[in-house]
Amino acid sequence: MGTILTAAVLLGMVGFIIRKMIRDKKNGKSLQCGCDCKHCSGCGHK
Repeated sequence: MGTILTAAVLLGMVGFIIRKMIRDKKNGKSLQCGCDCKHCSGCGHK
């Protein structure tokens, strides 16, 4: 019973994290982008 409860809590937490990451990506926020294009190696505008 404890294993099932732990797994359910863990899956819920992972689901919330993924949902937040998707919402942040849609709102233009990202872990990869610091919004400082002049220092970005992936940006073609220098």
